Amino acid sequence: MPKFTYSARNQAGKRVAGTLTAANLNEAAEDLKRQNLHPLQIEPVGGGVGPRSARRAKVKMADMLVFTRQLATMLSAGIPLLETLEILTDQAEDPGFKAAIGDIAENVRSGNDFSESLRRYPRIFDNIYINMIRAGEASGQLDEILDRLAEYQEAAYRLRLKVRSAMMYPAISMTMIAGISLFLLIFIVPRFQEIFTTLNVDLPTPTLILMVVGNWLQNNFLWWVLGVIAFWISLRMYKKTPTGRRQWDWLALKVPVFGALNLKVALSRFSRTFSTLIESGVPILGALEIVAATTGNALLEDVVLDAMESVRQGETLATPLETSGVFPPMVTRMIAIGEKSGALELLLRKISAFYDQQIEATIENLTSLIEPLLIGVMGFIVGGMVAAIFMPMFELIGKLA
Repeated sequence: MPKFTYSARNQAGKRVAGTLTAANLNEAAEDLKRQNLHPLQIEPVGGGVGPRSARRAKVKMADMLVFTRQLATMLSAGIPLLETLEILTDQAEDPGFKAAIGDIAENVRSGNDFSESLRRYPRIFDNIYINMIRAGEASGQLDEILDRLAEYQEAAYRLRLKVRSAMMYPAISMTMIAGISLFLLIFIVPRFQEIFTTLNVDLPTPTLILMVVGNWLQNNFLWWVLGVIAFWISLRMYKKTPTGRRQWDWLALKVPVFGALNLKVALSRFSRTFSTLIESGVPILGALEIVAATTGNALLEDVVLDAMESVRQGETLATPLETSGVFPPMVTRMIAIGEKSGALELLLRKISAFYDQQIEATIENLTSLIEPLLIGVMGFIVGGMVAAIFMPMFELIGKLA
């Protein structure tokens, strides 16, 4: 029997992880529930049970969007699922994705459910995708669910592009500032030091500091480069630990300028995913479990999981979200109204639309806010270095005059 790795939450609310043996993913989930564990993620050992090239495939979000939209369109046109999968297999360009779709088609041909076949590739099809497909199969509205799923993916893709474009400018600018500063310190400053030594010029304190830093960087080039690489690798490894991830995500919400943007992105993702799952017929507890893993922030994930436990015990969803202090009052009050009126998915859609507009406005304002700030930083660093280099020359010229 195949083995599965899992992460789950016990009755005390703590995360646990391990491996188990089961016939399939459904039986693995049921086994965990019998142990009073709430599954968060279950994956076959090795990442999948299909062809090797497909198990290792990393499908781009744009390719997944096209696949889902074409699948929804062909099913709506009355083309059978198996024939649709065969057509999509033939036209897939990515070799790994092509192998995965082909294997899924063979499993469907063998009589397996479409959703169960998708579970063979957790690196390609996430829990949102699989649970919505399962809900579509149960309701007999697979084409409508796929159409809704395609709309969800398109909205998520647009949001990702907007956020990426907002982050790109400051990232490139800071890289250029660091590169120019290092170039001046390593290659330009030492040459001026030779000139000053030859002329026997008394160096002011800023120039001396600059010379010391430049000499150290030049003489220890290999060591500080290795140190930067080691620091980067250590930081990435630390971010993968539970404590490191929470501290990093806390910082992401508190950092000036970008913290507010990160919170809006997380809230938009939460409300859009939650509304899409509920509209597709996924039970609210299952939807909350999936939403928790897709918020993109460990703090929000913990809050949503705590809210899931409160709902499981018969309480309202809005109360634990409100007491968490993470969700804004507008969001929690709209959720409370949605619970009372029975229109939770509608209000969640409105919350998502509101934050999408807020994100767009923030990104537009971000450039106007960051551009003068970055210019000021570049002027302070580079201008300060140039001034420190030329200060002795000005003194020398003054003495000669």
